[in-house]
Amino acid sequence: MTIKACTKCKLITNEERCPLCDGVTSTNWSGLLIIVNPDKSNIATELGINTPGEYALRVR
Repeated sequence: MTIKACTKCKLITNEERCPLCDGVTSTNWSGLLIIVNPDKSNIATELGINTPGEYALRVR
């Protein structure tokens, strides 16, 4: 089981396609950001994240 991150929205997943935006996933990612409440998070607002979950900071 390989952990991957979406190249579009940076959501971390185990699937080949992102379940959130249907983007391509990559195993080449770094940094971990966990968003619990995107409505109250300044970081989520700045990064354009609207859905709670685990996100990569950089995806290649």
